[in-house]
Amino acid sequence: MLKTFDLVLIGVMTATAAVTYTIKHRAELKLEEVHRLEAEIKLEKDTIDLLKADWALQSQPNRLERLVKAYNDELKLQPTESTALVHAKELPMLKSEVPVPDVTEAKASAKGATVASAKSATVASAKGAPDTAKGAQATTKAQPIPMPAPRGEAEDADQIETGSVEE
Repeated sequence: MLKTFDLVLIGVMTATAAVTYTIKHRAELKLEEVHRLEAEIKLEKDTIDLLKADWALQSQPNRLERLVKAYNDELKLQPTESTALVHAKELPMLKSEVPVPDVTEAKASAKGATVASAKSATVASAKGAPDTAKGAQATTKAQPIPMPAPRGEAEDADQIETGSVEE
């Protein structure tokens, strides 16, 4: 008859077969998912190619010229003048590029503003106008407005600087 060792080996073989089957089944499911994703990617690439071809067709200069002539009365388009174009250096700075005010000047002006706002608050409360104290504090926190660099005559007009805009 069967000994206990034989029964243990039969159990181990059955468990191993079950684990092997589940691993094989999971691998087949993953392979199906990979094929499905590859088909989706191919469809998206084909769609992108089709849209690029459509854009090239829609933006042909001859077609745009015909449309401008056909709808000129409604659109009233004018050519862009060369003075309407600016260089990248002339654009205002981003908020992240605005220089931080000097700490020593800010402390001195803040102390003076605190004294001035306290005086105006007591005067305002006596007169019944609480908004003047807020106005005094708001004027002390004003930051300098960045101005675009002036366009120099010595600059090379053909050279355009480009870059990414980050905020």
